[in-house]
Amino acid sequence: MSATALEPQVLVAGGGPVGCLFAARLAQAVGPGLAIAVVDRGPLPPVGGPFDPRVVALNEASRRLLAECGLWDRVADQATPYRRMEVWDGEGTGHIAFDCREWDRPDLGHILGVAPLVEAARRRLAELGVVLVESAIVAAERSRPGGPLQLVLADGRRLTAPLVVGAEGARSLVRQACGVGLVERDTGQDAVVCAALVERPHGGAARQWFTRSGPLAFLPVTRPGGDPRAVAVVWSLARPEAERLAALDEAAFRRRLTAASESTLGAVTEVGPRLQSPLCQRHAERYWASGAALIGDAAHTLHPLAGQGVNLGLADAAALAEVLARGVARGLPVDHPSLLARYERRRRADNLLMLAAMEAFQHLFGSRAPALVVARNWGLGLVDRLPLLKGALVRRALGV
Repeated sequence: MSATALEPQVLVAGGGPVGCLFAARLAQAVGPGLAIAVVDRGPLPPVGGPFDPRVVALNEASRRLLAECGLWDRVADQATPYRRMEVWDGEGTGHIAFDCREWDRPDLGHILGVAPLVEAARRRLAELGVVLVESAIVAAERSRPGGPLQLVLADGRRLTAPLVVGAEGARSLVRQACGVGLVERDTGQDAVVCAALVERPHGGAARQWFTRSGPLAFLPVTRPGGDPRAVAVVWSLARPEAERLAALDEAAFRRRLTAASESTLGAVTEVGPRLQSPLCQRHAERYWASGAALIGDAAHTLHPLAGQGVNLGLADAAALAEVLARGVARGLPVDHPSLLARYERRRRADNLLMLAAMEAFQHLFGSRAPALVVARNWGLGLVDRLPLLKGALVRRALGV
């Protein structure tokens, strides 16, 4: 089947990790009898070579999904396992640490670059017979009320299918074309993201400080050549402060990072290009409409506080693929309302729970009220001394 004579039964808008993994999972489950196409604008634009800050934190459930799709072996050597996680309250003495050895596990998760993941996923899609259409989506629309959804591409083509899956991010055109509303809350913060080198090796640990300015995370990554001092930096700050921080020259920015991280890994010695993006929490009022389904950021976005965004999206992808595959095996069309409703029931409660938890954490750790500062420092220390509660938190984070 060529892209020029495309008549897919499932059309995926968005070729990022979530869209690609959904297409791969569905193609594996159903086989070549179901025509699937993925539309994306093309290769990810280069940001900074080895200093590319675009990474995802994969939990164990997501790693298993990659393995089941035939992808993990292709990217494992580029993924950095983190075996320890440490959290500090920058306005007190509160501290908590999670070590994989406490639960007899090899790791707590992996940090992986978005670019190598997407590249490997697209090669896998080609092996599975999924067509990749490299053109930007400029609009999504219905030719008539209740009619099939069409994707309008930058190259002039119009593509349609019985089922269109919106996986193209928070500003999903598929969601908008379906008239699905959003419950949206602007956090008032921006994320400043970059890659950096520090003086001391990260030791396979993910670290987070709840600073007066906002939560700062150093995630362990492995640069080409295996340098163990490389980290991905995610700093969430009030928008005016983020703008000031992003405007600093490199030396001043490195000094701010070193101070905010309490020199835990020594001085920050190098930083790559800085990216800045607003942080909004969103949740779609529905996950499906006639002939369409929403997964990943098209359905929900949350604060990067716990690094769970991509894991929720991949869980969506796995659930929708499983529901559709079972429906096809029973002879149902892929756009049957009962299948799409079942997918929403599978995922909505879990996503709501995580969104609520992130909102509560942001309020708790963003407050400077003395009583809350004392309470959260006491709480971090208490949890650190309660292995059963720590174990429950770890299992939730791992997705197992």
